[in-house]
Amino acid sequence: MKSVPPLVAMLLVVVALVGCGKPHPPTAAQNPPPALASVVVHAQAAHDEQVWDGVVEAVNQATITAQTNALVLELPHDVNDIVAKGDVLVRFTDVEQKSARSAAQAQVASAEATYREAAASYKRIEAVYAKGFVSAAQMDQQRAQRDAAQAALASARAQLDQVGQALDYTVLRAPYAGIITRRYVQVGEAVQAGPPSPQPLIALQSLDDLRVNVQVPQSAVDAIRRFHAAEVLLTGDGARRVAAGSVSVFPYADPNTHTFNVRLQLPAGDTGLYPGMTVKVAFATGEAKRLLLPASALVQRGELLGVYVLDEHGAALRQLRIGHRYADQVEVLAGLDDGERVATDPAAAARWLIEHRSTGSGSIESRHGVAP
Repeated sequence: MKSVPPLVAMLLVVVALVGCGKPHPPTAAQNPPPALASVVVHAQAAHDEQVWDGVVEAVNQATITAQTNALVLELPHDVNDIVAKGDVLVRFTDVEQKSARSAAQAQVASAEATYREAAASYKRIEAVYAKGFVSAAQMDQQRAQRDAAQAALASARAQLDQVGQALDYTVLRAPYAGIITRRYVQVGEAVQAGPPSPQPLIALQSLDDLRVNVQVPQSAVDAIRRFHAAEVLLTGDGARRVAAGSVSVFPYADPNTHTFNVRLQLPAGDTGLYPGMTVKVAFATGEAKRLLLPASALVQRGELLGVYVLDEHGAALRQLRIGHRYADQVEVLAGLDDGERVATDPAAAARWLIEHRSTGSGSIESRHGVAP
């Protein structure tokens, strides 16, 4: 056997030592996915929608008018004040009404005395008539007097009720909870119940029962009638929405604008809307598939939006192009595929990336120019 030159033998020893060192680090495909809270996004059935402006209005709104002639004594509330049902809105002087009530009460007392006397006299005549001591004419006359006294008593009592109602009209109360939108009179002013028409006093609108009126083009009416579904956008980005309780399309168009009036009933509750406000209304006009993502998973870097995508290679921050907001979800237009997994806690995903960057393990990827 030939001997190995000393230089070659030394090279073989070095190669053997290198081969006995640490093994090669595992490839990225061998790393387990990050243990982070996540969700798999899928395309979901949703409505196509079109958005138009609408105006909020109160279902219950009234102008309270004078029902008696008097002077305004007190106006406890001013414009923009919120009142509860039964709160006093206007208080009038009531001297004339109280005097009229006293006179009516005296008239009732007199009529009651007259009726009692007539009724007693009728009973006496009736007893004598049964024995044949009085004529039928006398009996008829006594009966007529009793009936006339009874009618006079009924009239006096009706007059007392009418006067009592006029006294009640000197204190006007709110028929429902709402907000005062206008005052037509001032303290000390004389008001008239009419004619020709009652004098307006207070304008009141309810805040508990609201609706939205929207003018839509005739090209969209058929789709709106087919789906009868709409949502009022409480914020400009659509993050907060409230579904309409009902959608009613008027059966005729405005001949000047060729638009249809659509009325939406808002659900009860505090929506933050008030009569006179303008709002955006999204009407369902078709059906489509949308890739929806939890809005809380979004990461914003300046004007760019992205999410942390998780897979067997690790984590990567990826830029997205988003569409409409649907409550707590957002539509993804580009940057994400159906079935991909995203981190629902962006802060935890960012910490995971920083830790694995410092240790040199894991997979850190930034696509489309979004920094982790």
